[in-house]
Amino acid sequence: MRKILILGASSDIGFKVTKLFLKQDWQVYAHFNSQSRNLKKIINKNLKLIQLNFLDSSENIDKKIDFLKNINFDGFVNLTGYIDNRGFTNFDLEECINALKVNTIVPLLILKQIHKLMIKSKFGRILLTSSIGTKFGGGKNTFCYSLSKKANEFIPRDYKVWAEKNVLINCLIIGVTDTKIHKRIHKKYKKIRKNLIPIKRMAKAEEIAKYIFFLINDNSYITGQVISISGGE
Repeated sequence: MRKILILGASSDIGFKVTKLFLKQDWQVYAHFNSQSRNLKKIINKNLKLIQLNFLDSSENIDKKIDFLKNINFDGFVNLTGYIDNRGFTNFDLEECINALKVNTIVPLLILKQIHKLMIKSKFGRILLTSSIGTKFGGGKNTFCYSLSKKANEFIPRDYKVWAEKNVLINCLIIGVTDTKIHKRIHKKYKKIRKNLIPIKRMAKAEEIAKYIFFLINDNSYITGQVISISGGE
């Protein structure tokens, strides 16, 4: 049975991704920090829940992720999303370190643990994620978040050499999606935001999940790429 590790599985998109892989008979290791109510409603013997706070001390994180290196994962998806509400003019060091740690550094530490077995078994599909906001700068309202997400876009280019071992790595830039966060946005701003998208609507979480599933389950020849799923924005 194929195994996948999904970081940030309790997010709206992460939850849809988890359900889709389970439906296709993957064994899913679903990571969450504290919000696990929806995940715990899923009754499936192939679902393994992993609770881990990425803002924990480095020592505790190292101990808690050590067991992952012994699991031969076929897929890895990073959907973590620590979001700040500060722009460049008022961000601080602690907030920026937190965003980088959750969205980039700890996921890459985990990837460092698990990619070795992928290479040894000559199969692996890795997907990091970024945000469409980074395309336009992203520093006005969420500087630290945008900075951490942008960092994920550089990783696939350096590690596409893993393709020799049939380990493919890409980064997906996710467009504006109709999730809980965006549902809280004022209607006037939401309308303006939609008008910036050529398709003239936000993506559905189910749509993004399907693209993620394809890049893990069906991908056999795409690697080292930064792919935008954003309705043409």
